[in-house]
Amino acid sequence: MLNLQLGIRHAVGKQGPITLDLKSSAFDPKEKVWTRFPPEGSKYTPPHSSCDFKWKDYCPQVFRTLRKLFKVDAADYMLSLCGDQALRELSSPGKSGSFFYLTSNDQYMIKTMKKSEVKIFLKMLRAYYNHVRSFESTLVTKFFGLHCVKLAGANQKKVRFVIMGNLFCSDYSIHRRFDLKGSSLGRTTDKPQTEIDEYTTLKDLDLNFIFRLQKHWYQEFQRQVDRDCEFLEQENIMDYSLLVGVHFRDTRDRLLTGGSFDSDCSRGSSPQLSRGDTDPNRLAKIKLGSNMPTRAERTIRKGDCEVQIMGEPTGEFYDVILYFGIIDILQDYDISKKLEHAYKSFQYDPTSISAVDPKQYSRRFRDFVFRAFQEDKFDL
Repeated sequence: MLNLQLGIRHAVGKQGPITLDLKSSAFDPKEKVWTRFPPEGSKYTPPHSSCDFKWKDYCPQVFRTLRKLFKVDAADYMLSLCGDQALRELSSPGKSGSFFYLTSNDQYMIKTMKKSEVKIFLKMLRAYYNHVRSFESTLVTKFFGLHCVKLAGANQKKVRFVIMGNLFCSDYSIHRRFDLKGSSLGRTTDKPQTEIDEYTTLKDLDLNFIFRLQKHWYQEFQRQVDRDCEFLEQENIMDYSLLVGVHFRDTRDRLLTGGSFDSDCSRGSSPQLSRGDTDPNRLAKIKLGSNMPTRAERTIRKGDCEVQIMGEPTGEFYDVILYFGIIDILQDYDISKKLEHAYKSFQYDPTSISAVDPKQYSRRFRDFVFRAFQEDKFDL
């Protein structure tokens, strides 16, 4: 962690001129800068209490420009990642075995990466840059830096990691979180209902809401999901998810242990703005995927004999605030995924498995997402 913070402080401190029209050479995977950090310090690096290590910056000019595009202040960025308060390690929510760290202000997340993921990312970096530059409302993960720490000596261990935005950096508590892919095989939590809490990542078959967006936001949502999926499909990417965080505005509406609702709570049929929401500064912060006041309609699945990927609407509405974005965008449809698809297709319905080709994945993902998110027909 100390090595990582020393490296970031060094990398961000070297601010150079920023131009949005980057040369092709800036995106070259060979465009990387190695810096040695001896404990006693050097001409370019400070003395430190860690071991001797080398630090690698991948495509530094590109990520410096991305931070500018995403309106990240360099001083705030450095303070968030390299301040006195340590980074918090999170348990990995996925199967990748990656380690996750969160900054103390919750703004940034650091994820360790496999060499194969770094290769995929560098290969698609130019297309990613062009995409996020063209679409300010993109829902794909915001990436701010790609680095590597290599320990000196006999160990020679390399740790590669990426710095990205935390979707759930919010003034509001996230009461429920869902990871949605649009597939059904294995897409349910393995926790008993009594153990599900606000830190549990629920999946497609656990989803028990339809999120009803106001017309303007729904149209914007549709357009942006289409654009983002087209970009990922062109880059041969699959297995991504829509990560959704739900904040229940009325404390009486929060899910109780066992996944049930408080039966005594009053449920209004229209969204109510709380006094805090009349603050123009808070309203100005509402944007696609962040801080969005929404109505959630509860759904219920009928019977266990047939797996329903979406439940039936019940007419029970809850006032919620939503946070969402497209995550895990660094898995391409390589030979291992093709073999996984072939193997599982013999055992299960091929449409239910996660590992399918990017075109089919994109179509199925959109079909599901546009059933989970719908236009609110309620006339305000």
